[in-house]
Amino acid sequence: MTATNYDLAVAYRIYPKVSKAPPVFGDNKLKLAELCLKSFKNSLGSLKVKMWALLDNCPSEYEELFKKYFDINDLEIIKLPGIGNRGTLKKQIHILSEQNVSKIVYFAEDDYFYMPNQFETMVNFIRNSKDVDFLSPYDNPDYYNLDLHRYSSKIKIFGNRHWRSVSCTTVTFLTSRENLRKVKNVIGTYSKETTYTKGNYDSSYWMSLTKYKVFNLFALIKYLVLGDRNFFRIAKAWFFCWWQILFGKRWKLWVPTPSIATHMESNGLAPNIDWLKLMDKEINEMNSRGC
Repeated sequence: MTATNYDLAVAYRIYPKVSKAPPVFGDNKLKLAELCLKSFKNSLGSLKVKMWALLDNCPSEYEELFKKYFDINDLEIIKLPGIGNRGTLKKQIHILSEQNVSKIVYFAEDDYFYMPNQFETMVNFIRNSKDVDFLSPYDNPDYYNLDLHRYSSKIKIFGNRHWRSVSCTTVTFLTSRENLRKVKNVIGTYSKETTYTKGNYDSSYWMSLTKYKVFNLFALIKYLVLGDRNFFRIAKAWFFCWWQILFGKRWKLWVPTPSIATHMESNGLAPNIDWLKLMDKEINEMNSRGC
């Protein structure tokens, strides 16, 4: 296969337990997983997608779920024996950096809900903008509420949305295969075990890449004095990725306003969108099909 077969390569990791407090299906992970996967499929629109499904200690129903929404010819099922969050991210990095079917890659978690027919905007944005290195679909409310995000952002307009540069996001993001190969050792610190800690925070490895806040000594001291956990975010960035902070490229990470997706956590829904209304519509469609 050549790198032009697919518009997008996706490594989608899924675990059969509810880890947060979602706004719907809080006691039924299979239903929650289907809702999120269905919304993801609907968001992809006409994009041709190669999907790797990383099933971490999942029963057979989860394999059938992916077969329901993705063509078997575009799908690879990888069954894992419960290697956890950090282990599955490591597998994603390996798969997406080594595959040769698409130049654009996406790291997906199983607890995100997507707007319909919007994902192609992200793919076009990264294809057509030289200074767009990474994209998150999630306009995290933390950007508006945490002192950690008080900095000057760059602003772009593309695809009927405002996009701004941010310091960090979650482990759900879009980038190019080329960029991933250059930063995979940085992202891989998320899974790195040491004598002192189980691994880097996702926010911390992002901050080492974007370099927001990491040189702000005043902020670091303030967080330490206040006992603010943001101290540990910056400290871990330096502990694990000092070489990237001092000598590496400053990468640009962008997020959309309004959001293209939201994390399925009741107190972390992306702002200014009636997500519950959209979820109800998808749930009704699921139920009408006898799901």
